[in-house]
Amino acid sequence: MKKIVLLLVILVVAFAFSNVESDTFSKKALSKKLITPDNKEISFKEILKKHNGKVTVIEVWASWCGDCVKAMPKVKEMQANNPNVDYIFISMDKVFDKWQAGIEKHELKGDHYWATDGMKGEFGTSIDLDWIPRYIILDKKGKIVIYRAIETDFDKINEQLKKLE
Repeated sequence: MKKIVLLLVILVVAFAFSNVESDTFSKKALSKKLITPDNKEISFKEILKKHNGKVTVIEVWASWCGDCVKAMPKVKEMQANNPNVDYIFISMDKVFDKWQAGIEKHELKGDHYWATDGMKGEFGTSIDLDWIPRYIILDKKGKIVIYRAIETDFDKINEQLKKLE
């Protein structure tokens, strides 16, 4: 019985970290449609293509998220220290108007998109979203170099950005 439990634990851990080893997004994630600020649909793949050749930080956030709001000064500091990096903000807000108000209120500089079905929706599950704010770092070739970072990981994020520039 102990061996079976141990085997199950090993399988669960291996499965949980299987996406972390990948340096690309799943086909499911790439095909997901997000909404632009002018209310048009665009696939995640098309969004990433626009940033090809640039180090890119993706922040998944929401205007209602206290941790996201608390992290904004660190995001702005990161942007000031890394002006050659592209920034993509993907909102998990529930309402278009709240998302728009959040962008304006927090003066977020970068490209903005909205996942209309929230954290537990298709896009969120396709990127293994379990917490926001969530940061994903891509190198100039579009390869994922950090798949999961949260608001307590800015030292790790900034260190990686310095290596990539």
